[in-house]
Amino acid sequence: MPLLLLHTLGARERTRRSNTQLGFTLAFVAGAVNAGGFLAVHRYTSHMTGFISAIADNLVLGQLALALAAAAFLAAFTAGAASTAILVNWARHRELHSEYALPLALESLLLLAFGLLGPNLDILVALFVPTTVMLLCFIMGLQNAVITKISRAEIRTTHMTGVVTDIGIEIGRAAYFHGAGTRNPGRVDGGRLRILGAILALFLFGGVAGAAAFKAFGFFAVLPIAALLIAIAASPLIADLRTLIRAAQR
Repeated sequence: MPLLLLHTLGARERTRRSNTQLGFTLAFVAGAVNAGGFLAVHRYTSHMTGFISAIADNLVLGQLALALAAAAFLAAFTAGAASTAILVNWARHRELHSEYALPLALESLLLLAFGLLGPNLDILVALFVPTTVMLLCFIMGLQNAVITKISRAEIRTTHMTGVVTDIGIEIGRAAYFHGAGTRNPGRVDGGRLRILGAILALFLFGGVAGAAAFKAFGFFAVLPIAALLIAIAASPLIADLRTLIRAAQR
């Protein structure tokens, strides 16, 4: 990935193009982490619908411990999203270049922590497996909030339900306005449909790549993903570091 593109993806100054490119990148990352994480802990951690349903089901079945576990995973995802909001607003109020780079850098570090926790999953299953699931949920909440804030909720990357729904809506519009003598192509947003399709495809491709890498290399598979995220965050972080050094020297 060219250095200029990496700089653009993590920059404070945003364009629709850079938002879309970052969304594509993070969709791939989310697919990889979600699929690789499933092979590690046998749970998908990028969307909360299943956990909310698990809370309800286990409460009815009297499985209080399982309901509390699902609630903890939901809370971890929420805490991840809240952490992004805190970091972005903290950096924005200080006029830092890294308002969006900080959450991505934190995600990179947490993925490395996932890689370190992984080899211990078979040692203390009761401790490390729930901890790892919570960590992955936190990471997914962190990431989803980044692109949600940047794109003003136009792009989501960690769960595909909304993406598939929007694709269906656009296909339905196309079918209606181009069928049975009714023609109004201006009502069909082809550009949005292409973006949605690309996000879905990259999430799927990331899932295949993540699962294959985890199967082949185990927890070391997170290293390239962590490296990609820190590379995106590096330029704004370095710019802020230089500013702090210059201020300290005055």
